[in-house]
Amino acid sequence: MKTEPVRQMTGRLGLISGTGCLKVMMARNAKATSMMAYPTARSPMITSPSRVLSIRELPASERPRERLISLGASALSSAELLAVLLGTGTVNGSALQVGQLLLAGAEGSLRRMAMQPVATLTKTSGVGRARAVTIHAALELGRRLAAETRDDGAPVRSPRDVARLFAPRLEDLPVEEFHVAILDAQHRLERDVTITRGLLTSSLVHPREVFREAIAERAAALILVHNHPSGDPTPSADDRLVTEQLVAAGKLLDIPVHDHIIIGRGRYTSFAEAGLL
Repeated sequence: MKTEPVRQMTGRLGLISGTGCLKVMMARNAKATSMMAYPTARSPMITSPSRVLSIRELPASERPRERLISLGASALSSAELLAVLLGTGTVNGSALQVGQLLLAGAEGSLRRMAMQPVATLTKTSGVGRARAVTIHAALELGRRLAAETRDDGAPVRSPRDVARLFAPRLEDLPVEEFHVAILDAQHRLERDVTITRGLLTSSLVHPREVFREAIAERAAALILVHNHPSGDPTPSADDRLVTEQLVAAGKLLDIPVHDHIIIGRGRYTSFAEAGLL
């Protein structure tokens, strides 16, 4: 007689217990669904890493070499021109990216890049000795081209003319170079003679070395030219001493020294204009 209520109670407990489990399972499923649909700060979305495209994978209209052929070299950026020189990139980047790294290492300046030694250029990822030498050679060709942008046979009439001829080659050199501009009777540049490369002192720039070439060329006059790597063309004590010695020797040999031009960075000093001859 007492077993029936127990069965009924057991049945009720089972129903209650089953209902509770269902509610718990539904709550867990809802929570899991919300976590999948809306990522939180603790579970960020995973994206696939981007791959660097090589120049060959770029459209033809964006490849530096093809752009140079179709548009001309002047249409290319400095980084693109460097990429043409480099030819190929590395496993970590294209030739264009290596060119951009080279420019960044020179603060965006080709002039600063030309002043860097080969060893400095090779510190750039993807640039070995062969590539660094190629870059140096190309920059030197550009410097020589700039020096040739003059009318051959045009007379040298002023210190500005001399600076225009020599500055492109000398203003960015890391060491001093002493040159002698040999002029003919019409004051045209007959020949440019490099006397020394290094520190300028009276012991290195001897009148014998200077006037030997002048006599051989039957020079009518000379102009002395040298650079200051510091960029400041202010004459030093050695500059004044060397000039005095060469001017005196020129008077004895009847080959006058018309001027001594010191090339700085973007400016120059003329001994004749400054009244120092």
